[in-house]
Amino acid sequence: MNISCHSPPVNNKSLPFPIGRVELIIMMASLMSLNALAIDIMLPALGLISDDFGLTGENDRQWIITSYIYGMAIGSILYGSLADRYGRKPVLLVTTAIYVGFGILCAFNESYDLLLTARFIQGLAASAMGVLANSIIRDRYEGDAMARTMSTIMMVFMAVPVLAPMLGQLVLVFAPWQMIFIVLSAIGALALLWLLIRLPETLHPEDKTLINLSSVTSAWASVMLHRNALGHVLASGLMMAPLFAFIASAQQIFFTTFDAADLFVFIFAANAIAMALGNFINSRIVMRFGARRVSQAALLFFIFIAIIHLAITMAGWLTMTLFVILLATSMGMVGFTGANFSSIAMQPFGKTAGVASSFQNFTRTLLSAAIGGAIGLQFDGTTLPLVIGFFFCGIAAFLFILWAENGVLFRRVQTGAKKEPLRTTEQTL
Repeated sequence: MNISCHSPPVNNKSLPFPIGRVELIIMMASLMSLNALAIDIMLPALGLISDDFGLTGENDRQWIITSYIYGMAIGSILYGSLADRYGRKPVLLVTTAIYVGFGILCAFNESYDLLLTARFIQGLAASAMGVLANSIIRDRYEGDAMARTMSTIMMVFMAVPVLAPMLGQLVLVFAPWQMIFIVLSAIGALALLWLLIRLPETLHPEDKTLINLSSVTSAWASVMLHRNALGHVLASGLMMAPLFAFIASAQQIFFTTFDAADLFVFIFAANAIAMALGNFINSRIVMRFGARRVSQAALLFFIFIAIIHLAITMAGWLTMTLFVILLATSMGMVGFTGANFSSIAMQPFGKTAGVASSFQNFTRTLLSAAIGGAIGLQFDGTTLPLVIGFFFCGIAAFLFILWAENGVLFRRVQTGAKKEPLRTTEQTL
């Protein structure tokens, strides 16, 4: 059965789906939020951790962030095959439990190297949340309907970057930085309980596949050789790279460059709100205009803002106010591209959604972590390395989109994937 990319989930007689669309969105957003929380809640504490461990390099503190992100990237390659074999729920339960355990371990160590190792393993486990949230949504939706749902999830998810640094700062008022990791684990434990009680299995039993090297490599090859999917994955990674670079260096920029430590959590929240607003607007317009048109327009505007930002910075006219305005505008455009690029890249893959999502997340996150980490480590007391990174990442992302679309932009593609969606107990999800 061919399903239009604008169709809602189609009822299936075999499997019930006991939770509604709202709970599914909040649950998936919460899972993805555990990753953002583990990164952003640490930002106010980076200086304290650096002082406690006697770090000598100014940028060494960034590894508390980037070690976790590298774990996310590498772990992404593992979970698609496991989820396609054993189901989404069992893999999520195990990895969330590991996330909780290594969060506690991060709080009780006497070595910076051990802390980074524990952070890496925590990120390794947490990567399952992004991979499988994407797979679960792909099990339920496709095309622009998937893009709309993912954008709504991202909108809910973006509340975490707004609140996480404030939560971290609040913890530091009453306790040492180690307590931040305890708070992380407590929140992870609550999510684990919710998954255990409420999450249904979204993978149809007939779609379960055995794990073998040939099938996995075949699925990876299908992603790598699919020009449009690969192009959007690479473009998505390049658009995430400036975000990771900013997160890694944000504490130094506002504490050192702009001497605005007291305003840091509020400025960081403003940028997160800009991304959430982008996702909110995207969720309202993507069904009307299509994921390609919306994301490509946003990408071009991102490049335009990057050019203005770079020119102002090189001319020496940049103030903190201008920096925040231009940065928030850029982050808003990232909000329009993330869910759309991801949905377009996932569209060709139905029964292999788990492996496809896993490989795509691995490629996207590894690319963004490598480039974003490299940009962040160039911090020299000014914002120029970050702004240059925004410009070149935007240009490179545009070139990959141009390649993926064979030079034809702003088109509306009507495609469908063959799959058997799950039946819902509600009339409307």
